[in-house]
Amino acid sequence: MLIDGEWVRASAGGELRCVDPYTEESWGRVPQADAADVDRAVTAARRAFDRDGWPQTPPARRAALLRRLAQLIESNADALTYQQIRENGKLVSEMRPGADLIARSGHYFAGLAEAAGGRSMGTPGFTTYTVREPIGVIAAVTPWNSPLLLLGWKLFPALAAGNTVVVKPSEVTPTSTLRLAELVVEAGFPRGVVNVVTGCGHPTGAALANHPGVDKIAFTGSTAAGKAMARAAAERCARVSLELGGKSPNIVFADANVSAAVNGVIAGIFAATGQTCVAGSRVLVERRIYGEVADLLVERARELRPGDPLDHATQLGPVASRAQLEKILSYFAIAKEEGLERLTGGRRLERRGFFVEPTVYGSVSNSCRVAREEIFGPVACLIPFEGEDEAVAIANDTPFGLAAGVWTESLRRAHRIVSRLRAGTVWVNNYRQMTYGVPFGGFRQSGIGRELGPQALDEFTEVKSVWIDASAP
Repeated sequence: MLIDGEWVRASAGGELRCVDPYTEESWGRVPQADAADVDRAVTAARRAFDRDGWPQTPPARRAALLRRLAQLIESNADALTYQQIRENGKLVSEMRPGADLIARSGHYFAGLAEAAGGRSMGTPGFTTYTVREPIGVIAAVTPWNSPLLLLGWKLFPALAAGNTVVVKPSEVTPTSTLRLAELVVEAGFPRGVVNVVTGCGHPTGAALANHPGVDKIAFTGSTAAGKAMARAAAERCARVSLELGGKSPNIVFADANVSAAVNGVIAGIFAATGQTCVAGSRVLVERRIYGEVADLLVERARELRPGDPLDHATQLGPVASRAQLEKILSYFAIAKEEGLERLTGGRRLERRGFFVEPTVYGSVSNSCRVAREEIFGPVACLIPFEGEDEAVAIANDTPFGLAAGVWTESLRRAHRIVSRLRAGTVWVNNYRQMTYGVPFGGFRQSGIGRELGPQALDEFTEVKSVWIDASAP
């Protein structure tokens, strides 16, 4: 692990195994950090923030370090891509462009580091202005589905703003984060500014979330785990930003281009094997084209080609772990208990690796568990509707609010529906598009705060108001 600029083992000697989801073979080990290791990391980050002057580092210097890190990510993009694929089994066709996006995000936040500032306000008799200052020590807790991309969404703005960071990656995908940490060291960041501890949610994640030296928790993961993080932060009024789960509606109106809409549905739920927080897992289809959409979706789902995630021709990779496989299979059993119509899939593929079939359930009620709970797998629920009002009512009938898709050829309808949907991102005639300059986050139980865009820098700063008496002596 990287603690205070040094590569160290766990103090108690514990280790975790790394398993390739495509081969099901164990291929590596990483330390299992305990509370003592976490304390060492937070203490190092605390010293770098409080005494070593990282917050006082000129913004241009912080920006230069971020640009250097982004350049190193660019030159090591292939290695970072393959490291992540070995951990989580996602397709090279998705992960390789993602590596480029990580680097571009670093350049973007380097620019914001130099441009950030407060505001001046006209107050009679006073000179008044605000400044934005770093929060302090950030605990960045990241998931396994896009480990480096989602780490970058936290690490870059946190460092740009002058914070120090302790990263806790998922126990499923720790080695890619450690590889990125090597680049952080190579880029020249001062010791203690970035630290990485590896381990499970307990004891490692819990020790980090509950550490009194942590000023903010930035977390991406399940809603249940996010609530636990928020409770830990609330005990000491620490700041928190959460990017959590979703059960996103992908709404297809009768006037949509059906072929394009089905392609969008495929991309929304079967890309990344459904292991994405914005997965369009609820497919709402206007009743008069329901049969056409269902038939075409089933046809295309059955054509998806499973295989080696390093093969560019592969269209369906394994799910990331045995635990995730078992979770998805449990929902197949739940769907059977609920009497749902299985149009295709619903089984584990009979081959090596943690593969499940692309699965479509038809004529699903929005009250069913498979329509309400985040499965995080390649499972689509087709839900028919009549008219705009019912579509919006079904779409918003969820505890989540991360994303939504709308498919229609009517610009007026698109504007009407967008304004009524309770979701942090709404795509119209496309799905799952993201870039570093556009804010991302959810409503309701899908999270708190925003990542990406200029708003992301605000999430890692505090506002200080200054009043200077300008009256005559």
